[in-house]
Amino acid sequence: MTVLSATILLFLVMDPLGNILLFVTALRSVPAARRKRVVARELLIAYVVLVIFLFTGEHLLHVLNITGPALTIAGGIVLFLIALRMVFPSPEYPLAENVKGEPFLVPLAIPYVAGPSTLATLLLLMSREPLRWPEWLLALSVAWLASAIILVLGGYIGDFLGRRGLLAIERLMGLLLVALAVQMSLGGLKVALAPG
Repeated sequence: MTVLSATILLFLVMDPLGNILLFVTALRSVPAARRKRVVARELLIAYVVLVIFLFTGEHLLHVLNITGPALTIAGGIVLFLIALRMVFPSPEYPLAENVKGEPFLVPLAIPYVAGPSTLATLLLLMSREPLRWPEWLLALSVAWLASAIILVLGGYIGDFLGRRGLLAIERLMGLLLVALAVQMSLGGLKVALAPG
């Protein structure tokens, strides 16, 4: 996998366009003057969590005795379930969480930005080729920066596209993530079932 393809994969998995509506909903009770500051703080927290996980996740796998194929399949399943909720949202289990007051750490930083699918993708990259960690760090940083710009400007983008436009983008991102999830699971199964 190239740095560009890893960056695109991480960007799609972080799903900043789909997260705009979730951020707007979670920030409803925050005064308008503080919203950008809160978003910036949560994005920085998410970035620190992702970088820490990039370097410690592989050791966690060894401690728990989890193999690469198992992680790939599990990451694909988690991503598939999240993507299905994006494509077919349920009123009983909405993606947006009801936040009272100013959100801190949850849900903006974790799981909206540093979610299970993003963490699984980082683990997958590092477990396959750990010596390429500078490239994975670069891919993560670029994907995070692009996501951060979109989410900081989320209020303006939301006003421009409207609720229906944001929902349409979320469905489209969900469809792309379904395809990525199936590909991840198939890749894990191929490795797990390979002879020898």
